[in-house]
Amino acid sequence: MGTGSLASLRRVTEYDRIDAVVISHMHADHFIDVIPLRYALKYGRKQRASRVHLYLPPNGEAMLRAMIAPFSGEPGAFLDDVFTIVEYDPNGTIAFGDATISFAPTVHYIPTYALRFQTSAASVTYSADTARDAIIGDFARGTDILICEATLLPGESEGPYRGHVSVRDAAEMAQEAGAKRLVLTHYPSEAEHAEMLRIAGEAFTGTVAVADDGAVFEV
Repeated sequence: MGTGSLASLRRVTEYDRIDAVVISHMHADHFIDVIPLRYALKYGRKQRASRVHLYLPPNGEAMLRAMIAPFSGEPGAFLDDVFTIVEYDPNGTIAFGDATISFAPTVHYIPTYALRFQTSAASVTYSADTARDAIIGDFARGTDILICEATLLPGESEGPYRGHVSVRDAAEMAQEAGAKRLVLTHYPSEAEHAEMLRIAGEAFTGTVAVADDGAVFEV
């Protein structure tokens, strides 16, 4: 739900059809478009009969409310008019009809959770932001699509404490998971898609794609 995601979403569906938003961690590039979504839900021509569930990680609500406090006016109304805010239990699940979302902690600079969207027929797993860790391979075991971050350019290092992975790391985690498809995301603008696909193909035997605006993946 980072910058521009709401505009991209509206190319394929409308904001009033969103039932829930689930946030992996409270870094702005992963939740900031909650704000324009709020304005759309509050003032847009398409109105929902019920509020959208906004699922935040533990302690995420206080952080979000502190951020919007300077411009939100009446306490509570800015968010609560359109959202039902819930801090999810990372050890539990969220149910949507016949689907569930489960969580796994990742290695990042703040508490962050990978998400697995599972139905009886298929699954999609999202790494969120993470350093290389075996938990992703375990959590994404057998998933149809692993959407994995690929922040680091080849040869780039974060120093002694890491919170991100490279394309090769992502491909190796997908291979460990036995994922059917790997979709690389959260990559720098300098990254070249062809080179990303080449590097990933050296470590992952499944299908590889690079996430981009308008891309469609069928499960």
